[in-house]
Amino acid sequence: MTLTQAEKAAVVNIWAKVATQADAIGAESLERLFSSYPQTKTYFPHFDLSQGSAQLRGHGSKVMNAIGEAVKHIDDIRGALAKLSELHAYILRVDPVNFKLLSHCILCSVAARYPTDFTPEVHAAWDKFLSSVSSVLTEKYR
Repeated sequence: MTLTQAEKAAVVNIWAKVATQADAIGAESLERLFSSYPQTKTYFPHFDLSQGSAQLRGHGSKVMNAIGEAVKHIDDIRGALAKLSELHAYILRVDPVNFKLLSHCILCSVAARYPTDFTPEVHAAWDKFLSSVSSVLTEKYR
């Protein structure tokens, strides 16, 4: 799934805003994930999953750092996330559907924070971008 130049620009432009609040957006996205899809909690039995917990904020930060790396290397997402893909497939063995669920939660969090900037075109670009990220993270499962 190749992003057009306009889609890449839309992703990068919104990321410039998201990056300033990435940790909070990451934590909020995980809270949405665990609230909307409670089965995803099974991968975090050792975490305090209560709202605003240090572990939730820490993992949210890691998630958004990975998204930031994908944005930074938007023309080589596969290369940028190769190690993360291997970790989730071979060591953590995360169900691949969870990446799509988390992508949806990230979209919701970003749209809620930037409603004016998150136009239908930007939404579509981010959806396509996060689908590419999810695809890269699940390709080791095949």
